[in-house]
Amino acid sequence: MTRRIIQTDQAPAAIGPYSQAVQVGELVFISGQIPLDPVTMDMVGADIDTQTRRVFDNLHNVCMAAGGDLASICKLSIFLTDLGHFATVNAIMAEYFAEPYPARAAIGVSELPKDAMVEVEAILSLADAG
Repeated sequence: MTRRIIQTDQAPAAIGPYSQAVQVGELVFISGQIPLDPVTMDMVGADIDTQTRRVFDNLHNVCMAAGGDLASICKLSIFLTDLGHFATVNAIMAEYFAEPYPARAAIGVSELPKDAMVEVEAILSLADAG
């Protein structure tokens, strides 16, 4: 099976040796998105609300570049430096996603790149893209 690299200037460029996303068959593996502005590559917001919204916006833009959308995501992994923000992230996620929600893991971590408070990676199914 061939791999296709997904790249868009509507999401932050990779800050390391990785691709924004890689498609294999009908699955797209989206690298972790942190709250970087895709134009300036600067972190946005000092609060969990602003950072989470930027992360989901970045994720949405990678999904669109791959030919899908947020509704096509079948699995999310959310990394938080403070699990006290869990309820806030859930509420914001509910603004971006509709039922049936994707499978998900929420993981507390000690630190994220560029001192982000939240990072989200995803698996997208193009078979579900509408």
